Amino acid sequence: MLKACRCRLYSKFIFYQAYPVNLRIYLLTSFLFVLMESAVVAQQNDQIIEHKVQTLLSQMTLEEKIGQMTQIDFSVVAAADGQTLDNPVDVAKLENAVLKYHVGSILNTTNTPDYKPPYIEKWRLITQTIRNTAAKTRLKIPIIYGIDAIHGANYTYNATLFPQAINMAASFNPELSFKEGEITAREVKASGLDWNFYPVMDIGRQPLWPRLWETYGEDVYLTSVMGSEYIKGHQGDDFGQPTKAPTCLKHYVGYSYPLNGKDRTPAWIGERALREYFLPSFAAGVKAGAPTVMVNSGEVDGIPGHANYQYLTTILRGELGFKGFTISDWEDIIRLYTRDKVAASPKEAVKIAVLAGVDMSMVPFDFSFYQLLLELAQSGEVPLARIDEAVARILKVKLQSGLFDPPPEPLAVAGNFATADAQAVSRQAAAESVILAKNAGATLPLAKHSSVLVTGPTANLLSVLNGGWTLTWQGDNERLYPQDKQTLLAAIRQKSSGKVSFVGGQAFNDEIDVDAAVAAAAEHDYIILAIGEKPYTETYGNIDSLELDKNQLKLGQALLATGKPVILVYFGGRPRIITELAEQASAVVLGFLPGMEAGPALADILYGDVNPSGKLPITYPRHTNDIVNYDHKPIEKFDVNDYRPLYPFGHGLSYTSFKTSGLHLSKASYAQGETIELAVYVKNTGTRTGKEAVLVYLNDVAASVTRPNKQLKAFKKLELQPGEEQLLNFKLEPEALSFIGLDMKRIIEPGDFKIMVGDEVAQFNLRQN
Repeated sequence: MLKACRCRLYSKFIFYQAYPVNLRIYLLTSFLFVLMESAVVAQQNDQIIEHKVQTLLSQMTLEEKIGQMTQIDFSVVAAADGQTLDNPVDVAKLENAVLKYHVGSILNTTNTPDYKPPYIEKWRLITQTIRNTAAKTRLKIPIIYGIDAIHGANYTYNATLFPQAINMAASFNPELSFKEGEITAREVKASGLDWNFYPVMDIGRQPLWPRLWETYGEDVYLTSVMGSEYIKGHQGDDFGQPTKAPTCLKHYVGYSYPLNGKDRTPAWIGERALREYFLPSFAAGVKAGAPTVMVNSGEVDGIPGHANYQYLTTILRGELGFKGFTISDWEDIIRLYTRDKVAASPKEAVKIAVLAGVDMSMVPFDFSFYQLLLELAQSGEVPLARIDEAVARILKVKLQSGLFDPPPEPLAVAGNFATADAQAVSRQAAAESVILAKNAGATLPLAKHSSVLVTGPTANLLSVLNGGWTLTWQGDNERLYPQDKQTLLAAIRQKSSGKVSFVGGQAFNDEIDVDAAVAAAAEHDYIILAIGEKPYTETYGNIDSLELDKNQLKLGQALLATGKPVILVYFGGRPRIITELAEQASAVVLGFLPGMEAGPALADILYGDVNPSGKLPITYPRHTNDIVNYDHKPIEKFDVNDYRPLYPFGHGLSYTSFKTSGLHLSKASYAQGETIELAVYVKNTGTRTGKEAVLVYLNDVAASVTRPNKQLKAFKKLELQPGEEQLLNFKLEPEALSFIGLDMKRIIEPGDFKIMVGDEVAQFNLRQN
């Protein structure tokens, strides 16, 4: 409410100088009064919630408290043949879980051998059945239902599905991330669900890692901005509203940087790197208001995430100021015993995790956590105060989410689920996320009358456009995808007025007849070769090399040898090595995972109805072992060492051209604590309307700790007509100049700094105070 009042009043207040002095004083007084009133109301609301929490705690038995800390998978309460029943819930199992074990949360989708994602009506029935059962309990504490809605309500059939996070980052458009959050929350709530395990605030700096595509890329600032905007859209000013829902930051912290690139394997991250690169995006998510955090499934420097008191309590709560509750990842508490060997028994694993700072356990298949924690609390090994602390945090989020006081009628499906407007936003996001990496001789856009051969394993599948967490966990069951959505091939056929032929298989792994493809190429003007990866996530996506598989290389080499112009289109969750093909291709389009509306969006770009504007949020490596991030240290580009990716971070072409000029700073010298103000002109120097993301980088010329060659500190995306020029203004707050010093504290040192925008560089000096 406070934020909303600020925005409404500020839009009027900025014009107050046009009014007489007396009226100005009145307006200023009114403005300050309403802000104070709003702050008082917010404080009163917090006090009311806190009172309710403490009242409930005082009434709860130990068993009821520990139940609140227990989260089970839906399969624990599911009917054996739930897929064919009107209601997949086994009421007897549900009552056992809720009335006997007092579980506080349920997660996940239905899961049977003949699984298909529930339609919205079935979800609403499932969750209402759960609410009705919770209402039978002594204190009527509601259950909070969690779901991984990571690119839309992806476990509800026919929901609006967006590009994955790596693509949203490539759009460099925070407004789209905000809208994705808004739409996802609305569709999650329309499905009857309560809580979204998203966004991923890990940063993706290890390209082998199979969850790279769930991140917003390799840059700290970009991740912080895009993730924060998603949270703000998803939660609004009050995530207890009917169309809003709480978010969950994951996976705190360091999960995304495994040394060997494989999921759930050790990360070796020193404290400085942790604080410089991996904590800031989580700090941004906490500041944006996310009330829950999911814990890192792996380990950092020998300490499993679920046993790390320093990270979970000292830093997360003491330093970042997080007030919500933490939740384990899948089965990860018991794995302190079964896998990590830091606990000598299952009971000790529970003790270690709870005392480290884990508030809720994603058990997920039984009630072992409940039973073991009850024993630990009864024996005094886990203090009752720690139990009360965890339960208070959980109850507070449930109260804030409005679960204790639900609306009399569920959120209407009409107007809130899979609307035309929502799908239009998804299509825009797909279009703005696609990166035109190469366009030799202006090969693209294609004339619509051109004859085109389409081939390759990703040309005629929807699953490869969406990736994991789509309808199913792995996202690879093509038969479940909606038939009214278009693959790349289908969209090209609809868009083109020329001859379109296809040589390919029915599944990703079907071998394509190379000779047939070469023969067909002779009869067409262009070849669109769609390559990449099949869908995957987590450990199922582990690979031993970034190299593209040999069959795809063989097909590409044969088609390039025909002499026909080849347009290489890549779909996948990480940058597989395409150098050999890309260097010979006439055009390269990096699609990554652009979502359910991607087919038409890609066709719009290929045929010029939409001008591409995506930019790489990662460094695309040239060779499989040459992994250097864009914000590399000086030693990484010195002597024989170099930064020479296939395509650098921030790279992305357009069908028009843009030029920056006149970069200037407000001053040549600043005192510490001052805001750095800069401006730059951006002009569309081409012949087509286009969007351009203008990126502002900073370099600290000399410091007591080695600094990156450049770091992204601001960006804006704008649309310009041919010949149009616009002046962009940026402000860099003092913190943008900071880094982690020798004593592991964030500091700002005086000295020279460079600002880089496009091809221009401006320098300023920061004075010692």
